[in-house]
Order: sequence, then structure tokens, then C-alpha cells
Amino acid sequence: MSDFPVSLLKGYEDFMSGRYVEESGRYRSLAEKGQKPHTLMIACCDSRAAPETIFNCGPGELFVVRNVANLVPPYEPDGQFHATSAALEYAVQALKIRDIVVMGHGRCGGIQAALDPMDEPLSPGDFIGKWMGMLRSTADQIPGTEIMTQSERQTALERVSIRNSIANLKTFPCIRILEEKGSMRIHGAWFDISTGELWVMDGKTGDFIRPQA
Repeated sequence: MSDFPVSLLKGYEDFMSGRYVEESGRYRSLAEKGQKPHTLMIACCDSRAAPETIFNCGPGELFVVRNVANLVPPYEPDGQFHATSAALEYAVQALKIRDIVVMGHGRCGGIQAALDPMDEPLSPGDFIGKWMGMLRSTADQIPGTEIMTQSERQTALERVSIRNSIANLKTFPCIRILEEKGSMRIHGAWFDISTGELWVMDGKTGDFIRPQA
């Protein structure tokens, strides 16, 4: 008897009898011709902020990279393992994607950890602590709670972090060159889980605004 999660098996059954039937032609085409997603989405691995759901996208439309707190590390060709950088390289160089979105979200646990590091790491490897260390200097610049509430501080860092990731994106030569030529567009977005509101970043000012439909 398989111990595979029953809820996933049930979900698969519903998928095969519902959405797959409706979109079987698209799936066959994707299998035969390969993928041609229009947007690279860098998002958090938080289960509450799934890009395909938020933007109502079907299979083959988004190339999604998800990690803790939707961070983009700087370009570091040092021979180490760089999963996010590898995905960026493939999306831009192989798939020729020319729109990149860095999407953060409200109540992000990774951002909370950057603001208020735990006394003890979750494991001896402290992978989350080291990963969020990319934001340590930025988090230190967010005013303390005597000026801002904790939720205000968190929202501020969630949005500042998006701008920081966009700046890191531009350290990748393949992205920087394309953007300078006007062939690459980089966007920022922030999603509020509790209200469903989407805020997008103004490319010139860095401010987050509600988009007009």
C-alpha cells in the first residue's frame, strides 16, 4: 500500500477529470513542441502565494523560480551551487524570456526572519539564516518599532527586498546587456495575501502602486 498523500492523489484525479480534459490539446502541444513561457516569475516558496493561481496562468505560460523570500543573489560565478542563478540563466539564455517579475508578498516568513533573526537556527546548517543574510544590512536600516509597527517594518522590507533583488538581477551580464539594449523588461510586484491586492513597482521611482485594469 502506497503512503503517498491521499489529498494529492485526489487532487490528481480531479485534475485529470477536469482541467486536463479541458486543456489536453495544450498539454500535448507543450509536450511535442516544448515550452515557450512569456514571463520569468521569481516568487516565494510560501504555499499561500502561488504565481500561477494569482495571475490565472495555464501550463506553459510562466517559468517560475521559487525560493525563500523570493530573493535573487548577486552574480557569483564561483563554481558553487546556485539554483536560482541557474534558473535565471536557462530562462534568459535558452528560453529567451524577456520579461522578468520579482514578486514578494505580505506576511513573508523569510522576511520576518531577516528582521528578527532567531537565537537558535532551525538546524545545524542554518540554511535559512545564511540565505536571509543577503538582506541583513538592508533589514538593519528599517527603523525600529518605536517609529514603525512590526507589520509596517515587515511590509517595508518585503518591498525593499524586491528592489534589492532587481538590483542583483542587473549584475548578471546576460540580463544587464539585454536591458541596456531595451530587449529586457524587469518588474517588481507585491501581493497581499489577506486582501488579494496586487501592487506593482514603478520602474522609475521604485514606488509600489495599485495597477489600473
